[in-house]
Amino acid sequence: MSQATLTFSRARYALGPWARIAGLTACALLTLGPVVWTVSTSLRTPADSFDLPPQIVPAHPSTAAYHGVFEQIDVWLLALNSTLVTALIAIGQMITAGLAGYAFARLDFRFKKPLFGLVLATMMVPLQVTIVPVFLVLKSMGLTDTLLGLIVPAFPTAFGTFLMRQYFLGMPKDLGEAAMLDGAGPWRIFRSVYAPLARPGLAIVGVLAFNYHWNEFFRPLILETSGQNYTLPLGLVSLQGNLGTGSISVVLAGVVLSMLPAVAVFVVGQRPLREGITSAGVNR
Repeated sequence: MSQATLTFSRARYALGPWARIAGLTACALLTLGPVVWTVSTSLRTPADSFDLPPQIVPAHPSTAAYHGVFEQIDVWLLALNSTLVTALIAIGQMITAGLAGYAFARLDFRFKKPLFGLVLATMMVPLQVTIVPVFLVLKSMGLTDTLLGLIVPAFPTAFGTFLMRQYFLGMPKDLGEAAMLDGAGPWRIFRSVYAPLARPGLAIVGVLAFNYHWNEFFRPLILETSGQNYTLPLGLVSLQGNLGTGSISVVLAGVVLSMLPAVAVFVVGQRPLREGITSAGVNR
């Protein structure tokens, strides 16, 4: 190897970590830039909302926009509805995904592969295609314009089922066989052996379900008509009237308030989420 080639290889090796850091920094700026601008604008006065060039740090920070949000909408009721809906959906998806994933991974029954393929096929069907039949079924059951009508149809999760199936397939069969020799049935094996080991995977399902349904807008828009049953994203729509008066800071203050619970859940669930992702598919 020539001296020039050796020098180039050493330089590329030395610059490799810095190039990765620079790339990650650029991605972080592109991701966090809109968030920083949203928080910054929410702290401006309406007169300063459209300053050009925009200032990252407001010249005169003010929380008046947040007071305006609480004056115009019932934030506590909307947040309570969203918390109830998303928490129950997350718990329900963890239960259904855990049971279905275990069944497809460890139990033998007829038509298992075609049924699993059918479950995966539902991931390719847009929500807009199924919302009309779902609405008609809920209407026949008297569940339209109720929080229960938002919660129950969201319990089945094709992605969660697929994720937990792969998670259970990565666990050793010896554990279940040993429990079976001790006289444990399928339900006892799942509850006492595999379910405790699957907690990181279930945490992934729960965190992703909470973040997705906390920001969900389309289903509440179709299924809810009474203001008392609105979720937070749906209630924030009423703040759009501030755009006509130039008070964009009020709108963005509502957006910031709606982001806080999802960010808190992600921060709290970050460790089990990371552990579940890194350990999925790895034999224990």
